[in-house]
Amino acid sequence: MSLDNDVRRAADIICNAESVTIISHIDADGISTEAILSQALTREGMAVDSVFVRQLEPMAMRHVQKDDSLKLFTDLGAGQQNLLEDHGLCADEVLILDHHVGQPCGTAYPQVNCLDHGFTRMSAAGLAYLVAKAIDPTGTDLAKLAVVGNVGDMMARENCGLVGPAREIVQDGVEYGNIVVQKPDLNCYGTSTRPVHVCLGYCDDPYIDGISNSTSGALRFLERLGVELKTPRGGWLVWEELPFEDRRKIISALAQQLIAHGRETDRLLAETYTFPDEPERTPLRNASEYATLLNACGRWAKPRIGGSICRGDRGDAYRDAEHMLAHHRTVIRDLLQYILEAGVTELSHLQYIHTGDRFPDTIVGIGAGMALSKLNWKKPMMVLSAMVDEPEVTKVSMRTNEWALARGVDLQEALVEASAEVGGAGGGHRIAAGAFIPHDKEEEFVDSVNRILKRQFASADPDNS
Repeated sequence: MSLDNDVRRAADIICNAESVTIISHIDADGISTEAILSQALTREGMAVDSVFVRQLEPMAMRHVQKDDSLKLFTDLGAGQQNLLEDHGLCADEVLILDHHVGQPCGTAYPQVNCLDHGFTRMSAAGLAYLVAKAIDPTGTDLAKLAVVGNVGDMMARENCGLVGPAREIVQDGVEYGNIVVQKPDLNCYGTSTRPVHVCLGYCDDPYIDGISNSTSGALRFLERLGVELKTPRGGWLVWEELPFEDRRKIISALAQQLIAHGRETDRLLAETYTFPDEPERTPLRNASEYATLLNACGRWAKPRIGGSICRGDRGDAYRDAEHMLAHHRTVIRDLLQYILEAGVTELSHLQYIHTGDRFPDTIVGIGAGMALSKLNWKKPMMVLSAMVDEPEVTKVSMRTNEWALARGVDLQEALVEASAEVGGAGGGHRIAAGAFIPHDKEEEFVDSVNRILKRQFASADPDNS
């Protein structure tokens, strides 16, 4: 069956249900996915309830009520089908919308998974939008949330923009009027909210010598170009406020800087997505910053606040989210500083650190990604952390980059295999994955992951040892 057929079948299953319970993940993709579906179904007059879980595991299943509602698992479920079976859920009361690698299971649960059709660059929010659109073709205002989910789940990272069905969803938002595509634009986070020199100073993809990791270096670079960086009242301008000629001048100079240091320029520009119906200079203005706001809500156990924002709440929910975002960024900075100061242990094919219970296990993956660019970027980064509510379990988060992917690395495969060997469970994507393992099996697990990564590197390059 084609993806379109799977989507149509899913829409029919939902429309035939008397009520729906959405079980979704707590990250930006999961929150936006839940918001898309709950709004689409509410518009149809259906009874909808929602449950957010940080991981679909046995303890989380207690939140899934055993009632007559259709259980709609979103941004999770494909890799935990045996768990659904163990919970007593049969095929006619479950629907899965996911973009993670599936798990063989005795029960043939109906599902839509873009991986089954060769689409690797679309998240659950994209699938949710396609299903919502199949239910009501006029609901194209929800395309905006699908873009937030896709961008938040790094679906735009590899190609410097969304591609395939995810890119087609963008066009729906453009036609509706709540998405503006900037192409090409500076490939840098914070273009809607950060002063230009801060925006450049935090940019490390691509890494620009003398500018990346140095806001003072970025400021000196910009001052030499003679562009106006402040408003008439003395406030700092953000990137999207700069005149076109100044932006073009800066981009040209950045390209020259990359070339002068022997670096590629292919990641300097990207397609970016802004939302003209949102206030300027706010995180809601830009897809990547909107996603970060939702992530902050989820990581600090308030995914419903993120859902309220997706539904248009710009009052109490948004103010609460802004506070969480500020706190989120502070703790992330502390985590990154801890990793860099404490130092990592390097093995032949990975680097890792154990943060204990110093930081919430929900954010260590972000720290792993940030630390990777500042350490040995050729070795995948692993962070292990204690789980306060489950002391017998260790949370594992790993991140890598496109360079490693091109050389055979698949973190999802590595963590699934290594965690199974020690009685744990893993999942995720090639570039970002996680696992839960027994606390007393950490050393064995780390050695196993290193061995698997060595094999993966070698499979792409037999001379690589």
